[in-house]
Amino acid sequence: MVPEDVLRFRSPSPERTAAAARLLASLLDDRGLVVSLVGDLGVGKTVFVKGFAEGLGIDPASVVSPTFVICSEYPTRTGRGLAHVDLYRVERIGELEATGFVDLLEPGAVVAVEWGDRFREALPSDHLEIEILRPDPVADPARRDLHALSCGPVSSAALARWTDALDQREERIDDRK
Repeated sequence: MVPEDVLRFRSPSPERTAAAARLLASLLDDRGLVVSLVGDLGVGKTVFVKGFAEGLGIDPASVVSPTFVICSEYPTRTGRGLAHVDLYRVERIGELEATGFVDLLEPGAVVAVEWGDRFREALPSDHLEIEILRPDPVADPARRDLHALSCGPVSSAALARWTDALDQREERIDDRK
């Protein structure tokens, strides 16, 4: 994966993480987006997906981690749905293929993949990877750092719109300073 663009975002709370995800989803165009979420167990991948779903008009309370079913699909009133995939319990790429994962990746689809780093080779080359880190679980247990990398024109355009929107709201923290 060769990143085209990078966004670094510091979230002080789960609510802020969900709000950032909600904003990203609200900025999607008809080309859709595949989002790969990476991070340790309990870091907030599902919190992100709940916010992302809400940005698409889906009740976030209906979104649960599909760890045991691998994929949950949520329709929307606009016709565009969200496929929420969790690769935590998938052991082999053959298992993933048997679930119909490839069928979810049609042009224009909106897909959120938890544990996407487990099978990067199964992801489309154009996707947005968001790594969620917990930098100091003792002193600041709610804080998360999100590092988003785009690969390809669709994810690059989505990341640019997201970065601009966060900057306009003065909500992005650039930790390179």
